[in-house]
Amino acid sequence: NKYQEQRSRAVLLTHILPSTSLWTSFADGRVRLRIDNSCPQTPITVHQMFKESLEKYGSLNALASKKNGKWEKITFSEYYCLSRKAAKSFLKLGLERFHSVGILGFNSPEWFISAVGTVFAGGIVTGIYTTNSPEACHYIAHDSKTNIMVVENQKQLDKIMQIWNRLPHLKAVVLYKDSMPERRPNLYTMEEFLELGDDITDAALDDVINSQKPNQCCVLIYTSGTTGKPKGAMLSHDNITWTSAHCSRAGDMQPAEIQQESIVSYLPLSHIAAQIYDLWTGIKWGEQVYFAEPDALKGSLINTLKEVQPTSHMGVPRVWEKIMEKLKDASAQSGFMKKKMLSWAMSVSLERNLNCSSSDLKLFWTRLADYLVLAKIRNALGFSCCQKHFCGAAPLNTETLNFFLGLNITLYEAYGMSETTGPHCLSGPYIYRQHSCGKPVPGCKVKLVNEDTEGNGEICFWGRTVFMGYLNMKDKTKEAFDEDGWLHSGDLGKLDKDGFLYVTGRIKDLIITAGGENVPPIPIEDAVKKELPIVSNAMVIGDKKKFLSMLLTLKSVLDPDTSDPTDILTEQARDFCQRTGSKATTVSEIVATRDRAIYQAIQEGIDKVNMNATNRVHCIQKWIVLPRDFSISGGELGPTMKLKRLTVLEKYRAEVDSFYEE
Repeated sequence: NKYQEQRSRAVLLTHILPSTSLWTSFADGRVRLRIDNSCPQTPITVHQMFKESLEKYGSLNALASKKNGKWEKITFSEYYCLSRKAAKSFLKLGLERFHSVGILGFNSPEWFISAVGTVFAGGIVTGIYTTNSPEACHYIAHDSKTNIMVVENQKQLDKIMQIWNRLPHLKAVVLYKDSMPERRPNLYTMEEFLELGDDITDAALDDVINSQKPNQCCVLIYTSGTTGKPKGAMLSHDNITWTSAHCSRAGDMQPAEIQQESIVSYLPLSHIAAQIYDLWTGIKWGEQVYFAEPDALKGSLINTLKEVQPTSHMGVPRVWEKIMEKLKDASAQSGFMKKKMLSWAMSVSLERNLNCSSSDLKLFWTRLADYLVLAKIRNALGFSCCQKHFCGAAPLNTETLNFFLGLNITLYEAYGMSETTGPHCLSGPYIYRQHSCGKPVPGCKVKLVNEDTEGNGEICFWGRTVFMGYLNMKDKTKEAFDEDGWLHSGDLGKLDKDGFLYVTGRIKDLIITAGGENVPPIPIEDAVKKELPIVSNAMVIGDKKKFLSMLLTLKSVLDPDTSDPTDILTEQARDFCQRTGSKATTVSEIVATRDRAIYQAIQEGIDKVNMNATNRVHCIQKWIVLPRDFSISGGELGPTMKLKRLTVLEKYRAEVDSFYEE
C-alpha cells in the first residue's frame, strides 16, 4: 500500500510543477494543489479535458448560434479544430506565455473559440464586461498585460481605439461581429485572424500545449470592484477542470453519453458563474450550448428559451425576478377566470412543494393543477424540458422562491465566488432545503469562524475550487487566506445539523449603528419589497447612525433599447396605485406631488415590517422615494445586478444626510 501511495505521488509530480505555497500573485506562478483523500483525482489541463471529451463527444453538436434567423451548429470536433486554429494565430500575433487575451463582447461561438484558443496557446483568458468604460477596460488590459484584444463590434472597438496608445503590451485587435470600418495595421476580422497561423505547425502548438501544467494560471476573472479597484482572480487549469467535472455533477448535470444537456448562454462570460457553467462545463460533459441574442436581458431571452427548450437553466436572482414580474403583469391583464385559475393552481402547487404532503387527494389536485395550468405556463417560458433551474451570484428572496414553487419550479441555489471558480456549495435534485444554498460539493470543505450566539460566522472555503491568488496584489492575496490556507469569503452564514449552508449576509454590508448594534440589511429589505409590490429596490441605511432609514425605488418599465428604467410604472405598480386609490401612472407624478394615497400605503407597509422586527433597533424610522430606479448605467447595480451600496450612499448623499439632520 505504501509503495502504491509513493507511486501515485510520483505520477502526480510528473503532472504538476512542484510548489510549496498555496497561493501566488504572479501570472507565471504556480501553486500547491489542495489534493487530499476527499478529492484525490489526478489533476489535468484544459487541453487534456477537451481531448478526453473529443474522444467521447466528437460528432455531437457543441455550439449553436443564430445567423439570419437560422441556427448554425458546430460539432465538438469542429470546435476543437477551430480552437487550435485560433491558438496558432494567437502565437503568430506574438501572444507571450502567461500574458492575456482580453475578450470584450456578448456570448458567441467566437468568444468560446477565442477563450479555448488562448489557453491552448499558453495565454490567460481575460473576459471584460461589455458595460465597462474605456478607462475600466484600460485598467484590466494593462494589469493583465493583454497582448491581443478580441472585440465584438464597433462600439467595443471604439473603446479600445481610445486607449491603445497607452497599452504597451497590446499587439493586435480582432473584430468578430461587425465589418471592418477602415483598414488599419494590426486590426483583423475573425476570418482573417483564423488564417494567420496557418504556417505554424501542429508540432509547434503541441509543444506549447504539452508544457502546460495543471497548477498554472489559465483564466483571470476580474471581480466587479464594488469596493476599490477590480482584482484579477487567477484560476489554474486544475481549478477549471476539477470544478467543471465535480461541481456540475453535484448539481446533477448529466454527461452526454447519458443525456446531452442543452443550455442557453446569455449571462456575461466575464463573470465566473456563466464562464464555468456555459463554457468549461459544456466542454467537460459534451453539452449543447445555444447562444442567446445580445438583447437577451432586455426581453428576447424568453423567445430563445421557447425555441431551445433547454434541459437546464441558470439565472441570477434579478433574471428570475424579471420573469416573475412579467408573469404577474400578464396575469394582471388577463380575465377574471384566468386569474382565478392561475391563483388556485399556484397555491395548490406551493402548498404541496412547501409541505411535501403525500395524501392522495392533495396529489390529485396538484397533478390536475399542473396539467391544466402550470405546464402551459412553463412551456410558454421555455421550461417544458427543463429539469434543473439554478440560481447564483446573489441571494434569492422568499417571494421569488415561492412564486416559482407555485409554478412547480424549484430554484436550486448555488453559492461561491470568483475566488472559488464559481460554485463551492450547490443545491440540486438530491440536495435541497429551502433558503439554503445546499452543501459543499464533495471534496470541498466549508467552516465558520468567529460565530456569534446564533451560530452566524464568516464562511471560509477549502478545496480544489480555491483560486491561486490576485494578480499583482500580494497584500490582498495574503489578506484573503488565513495561516492554514483557508479562503475567507467576507460572507456571513450558518450551517444546520445536516451540513446545509445558509448565507445570511455580507460582513461589509452589516450595519453597525451608533449604539453598536449589528443589523443585517437584506432581511429588512426583502420584507419591505414583499409587503409593498410597488417597490423595486429598497436599501437600508444606518451605519454609525442613531436609527435606520431607507431609500426606495418604484417598479418602472424598462426602455427596450437601453434596459434603463423609464418613468412609466409597471402594470403591477399601477395595480398597487389603483388599490390605494391613486390615479398615478408615472414615478415622477408620485414623487413630485408626494402622492398622498401612495405615501400613506408605503408608510403602512413599513409599519407592518417594523411590527415584525427582531427589536426596536431593526425598525425603519424614515424613508424616501427616489425619482428613478437603480440600474447598471446609473452605477447603483453591478454587472450581475448586485446592489453597489457604497455607490448608492455616495450618489444620494444629500437625501441620506437629510434623514439625520438634527
